[in-house]
Amino acid sequence: MSKSTKTKSSKPRISTGIEGLDSILNGGLITNRAYLVRGGPGTGKTTLGLQYLAATKSRSKSTLLITFGEPGTQILESGQDIGLDLKSVECLDLSPNSSFFTDTQTYDFFSAAEVEKDPLTKQIVDRVTALKPERIFVDSMTQFRYFTADAFQFRKQVLAFNRFMLEQGATVILTSESSPDVPDDDLQFMSDGVIHLEITPTRRIASITKFRSSAFQSGAHSLRLGPEGMQVFPKLLPEAYKRKFDPEPLPSGIPSLDKMLRGGIERGMVTLMRGASGVGKTTIGLQFMKEAASRHERSVVYTFEEDVEVILSRSENLKIPARVMVDQGSLAIKKIEPLQYTPDEFSSLVRHEVEDNQVRIVMIDSVAGYNLSMQGEDFLSHLHALCKYLSNMGVAVILIHETALLEEDEKGTGDSFTYLADNLLFLRYLDRHEEGKVELRKCIAVIKKRLSDFEKSLRELRITQYGVDVGPPMTGLQGILDGDQVKGEDS
Repeated sequence: MSKSTKTKSSKPRISTGIEGLDSILNGGLITNRAYLVRGGPGTGKTTLGLQYLAATKSRSKSTLLITFGEPGTQILESGQDIGLDLKSVECLDLSPNSSFFTDTQTYDFFSAAEVEKDPLTKQIVDRVTALKPERIFVDSMTQFRYFTADAFQFRKQVLAFNRFMLEQGATVILTSESSPDVPDDDLQFMSDGVIHLEITPTRRIASITKFRSSAFQSGAHSLRLGPEGMQVFPKLLPEAYKRKFDPEPLPSGIPSLDKMLRGGIERGMVTLMRGASGVGKTTIGLQFMKEAASRHERSVVYTFEEDVEVILSRSENLKIPARVMVDQGSLAIKKIEPLQYTPDEFSSLVRHEVEDNQVRIVMIDSVAGYNLSMQGEDFLSHLHALCKYLSNMGVAVILIHETALLEEDEKGTGDSFTYLADNLLFLRYLDRHEEGKVELRKCIAVIKKRLSDFEKSLRELRITQYGVDVGPPMTGLQGILDGDQVKGEDS
C-alpha cells in the first residue's frame, strides 16, 4: 500500500500523543514553536495537553506543566485517571491558593518593558532554566488577561513569555478558553498553530485553523473523549490511499450466479445488491465471503440492523459456515449501532480492518442504516469517500440496499447513490400463478456490470436448508422493474 505524501516542513516533528491529531497535522507539531489549543469548557483542552506531556519518548528529557487556574495536583490526577503516565512530569503550580484570599495578596506578572524578577516571574524563569524541558504545557493563557491593564500590555507579555520558553528549546502548547465576551483572536495571531476544539449537538470535533510552515488536513474531524483520553478521527481522504491490485473476478461459489456475472464480482469494485426485505441480499453477500475464506482471505460485515448472532444462526441454517469462518479469522461480523459512531469514526474502523487485517471484502448492511449514522451530515459524500477508499485499496465492496416490498412504483436504479455501483444486482419477489394457485418466489438479475458483459436473463433464487441455488433463466416475464404483475413459466 502507498499513501500519497503532502508537503512537509523539513524541521523535526514532535507527537501530540494523539495519533489521529498527528495525522491531521501531517506528522505532528514542528518543534520549538508555540501552539494554541482553544475551545469552550469541557472540550478537552487539558486532556490534549496532558497526552502531549505523556508522549515524550525520552525519559532523559523533562516535561513541564504550568498552571495558572486549576491546581496542578488536580490536573495530574485527572490525567492519571485516564491511564497516562505523568510521574516524570514536573509541575509549576501558580494557581492562587487559599492564602491569596485570606491575605488579600496581589497577583503580579511580567512587566510591560522587561521580564522582572518578581516572585511569580522568578519561579517560571528559574524552573524553565533549570529543567530546559522538551515539552511545556500552559493551562491556561486566558489568565494572562487578568494580569494586565490593557490589550497592548497583554500582547507584549504573551510575546515575551512565548519567546522566553522557545529560547530554552521547548515546544509549547497553550490553552485558551475562548468566548464571545473574551475573544482570543490576539492569541491566535501570536501562535504558530491553532487547534480548535468544539462540541456540537451531535458530536465533538477538532479542526486546525493555522499551522505555520506546514500543510495540514483542513475541515472538521470527529473527536471522542473517553476512559482512555482523547481520540481524533481524521476525515477520510480517499485520494491519499492507493494499493496495486488485479481486478480479478471473485466467484460466489454458486455456478449459475457466477455465470450471470461472467465469473463474479471484481476486486476494487462496488457491488450494490438491491431488493426487498428477506429476499436474500445478505445471504448472497455471505456466499462471496464464503468463497473468499476458501482462498484464505478475510472479509468483514458491518451490520447496522441485524444482531450478529441472528446472522450467524441463519448462515448455519443455509450451509454457510459463518461461525467457523469467524473462529478461523476469515470473517468478522461487527454490529454497528447507527448513533454510536460518527461517519469519521466508522471510516476509521473500516480503515483498521483494511490496513491492519488485510480485509479483501467489505459488506455494509445496510445503506439505510449507514445513512442513519450520519446524524444529519451529508450521507452521499461520506459513502462516496468510503467506497472510493475501499476501491483504491483493492477491496470488493458490497452494499445492501433494502427497497419497499412489492411497491408499485419501485425502480431498479432510482436511488441517488446508485451511481457508486460498478455492479448492480436486483433481487425481488414474484407472484407466480400456476394451476389456480399463487406462489411467492424470489428472483435475481444483473442490471449493470462495469468491467465485463453479463447475462441479461432473470433467474429464480432459491434459499433453502440445503443452501443457495440459482435456477435456469426464466421466460415469459414482463414489468419486472416496473412492479407490474408477473406471469410466465420457467424455461
